[in-house]
This record gives sequence, structure tokens and C-alpha cells, in this order.
Amino acid sequence: MADQTLFEKYGGFSAVSRVVLDFYDRLLDSDEIGPFFDDTEMSKLVDHQTKFIASLLGGPSSYSDDHLKQLHTHLDIKNEHLDEMKAVLAKTLLDHGFAEDDTETVMGELEARRGIIVG
Repeated sequence: MADQTLFEKYGGFSAVSRVVLDFYDRLLDSDEIGPFFDDTEMSKLVDHQTKFIASLLGGPSSYSDDHLKQLHTHLDIKNEHLDEMKAVLAKTLLDHGFAEDDTETVMGELEARRGIIVG
């Protein structure tokens, strides 16, 4: 039997979409992170983030480093912003039934992209 990706293990796009919707509800409540989305079309962002999180889980969507940089370069994202975002995402994943080791795997994938996301 082939190895199952985390994307497959946790139910594919429908499950990732539920996680991302909850994740953004939590981020919008953050005094530090919430203002980043004041002028953002949330449906478009949720779609983008669903594909990005799916790719972190080994799903079919993926973003090149250049594409990620292009999406984040106009934002003034600092290390503390990414740290808070990671903490909120980790809590969201755990609350949606992700195992701790799988959550750590996702956090590691996100951490590997820190230099691309943080400006």
C-alpha cells in the first residue's frame, strides 16, 4: 500500500477548507494579524490559503517559491507575525483532529518557507 499523504489522511480539500475557514476566523480576531486582512477579499484569500495548506499536507496544489514570494512581498510580514500565525494554525489543526506529530510536520513545512514569506 502506497504511503498516504496528510492531505489524504485528513480528508482532502473539503477538510482543509473547513480548517482554513476556522483559521481565518481566529486570525481576524488577532490584534497583530487581523489588520493584514482589512482590505483583503477574503473569499479569494481563503481559496489561496486552502490550496497552500493542501500543498503543505502533500496535496495536489503547490506553489513555487517565486509565487509565494510574489504573494507576500508587498506585505510587511515580520517574524513575530509568522510566529503568531503558526501558533494559530497549529491550534486550529489540533482542534480539527490533527495528531500532534502531523501538526508538527505541517509547521515544519511552513517554517521551511519562512525566508520567503517574511519580508
